[in-house]
Amino acid sequence: MSPREDDQRKHELQGYLRSGRATHTQEAYDPEPPADDDPQVGPGGPVPPPGEERERARAEAEAEEVRVELARHLSRADFPADRAGLVGALSSAHAPDALTDLVRGLPGDDRYANAGEIARALGYRPRVLTA
Repeated sequence: MSPREDDQRKHELQGYLRSGRATHTQEAYDPEPPADDDPQVGPGGPVPPPGEERERARAEAEAEEVRVELARHLSRADFPADRAGLVGALSSAHAPDALTDLVRGLPGDDRYANAGEIARALGYRPRVLTA
């Protein structure tokens, strides 16, 4: 940029710099204030800082992912079921081998009523919602 362009831009921004707020004549260009139901973002941003909270968030996401994958490949007609019935249903639904192998690790004599119970039996603890 040339010194003349610098001076021109400085002149254009002078009102904005002095006012400390938006100087647009159209509201569409002004940033919107946060809504009442927007989540509060901490000082580190939307991603939790390293440590216990981040590990808990990762574990909750993993538990939800396992539960969703189970629900995606199993139907209501498959429940209640034991380990052998679940493995058979997952195989016939062409579920990923990793998911089928997880279910093979379940105790053989327990019966499960839904995908959430299977995920909990596998050691995944979904987040508990509080009202």
